[in-house]
Amino acid sequence: EVQLVESGGGLVQAGGSLRLSCAASGFTFVDYAIGWFRQAPGKEREVVSCINIGDGTTYYADSAQGRFTISSDNAKSTVSLQMNSLKPEDTAVYYCAADPSRGYGCYDTNALDAWGQGTQVTVSS
Repeated sequence: EVQLVESGGGLVQAGGSLRLSCAASGFTFVDYAIGWFRQAPGKEREVVSCINIGDGTTYYADSAQGRFTISSDNAKSTVSLQMNSLKPEDTAVYYCAADPSRGYGCYDTNALDAWGQGTQVTVSS
């Protein structure tokens, strides 16, 4: 069974940093991509960043480019999202998701086969 568990959310002031982690189990980690998505109140879920575990290829949404960094620790089957220079508009529930298509799920969530439970990130102004 594919399982994903997020951690690392919290409350931070604007300009601060947080590091989110996604611990994966139940599948061959290097055969997947992992994506980070977020959903703010009243808004649709949107992609933040993705990483192809096998070759390290990364993708960032415009909103994350230059501020967020995605990385993987293959020995621990964990993907992290380092978020710097946080803004109030980054406030959302952040989810990680498993993508057996190795990247297409970053553009089409129908390609994803599992989601974590989410972790709340709140950025105060």
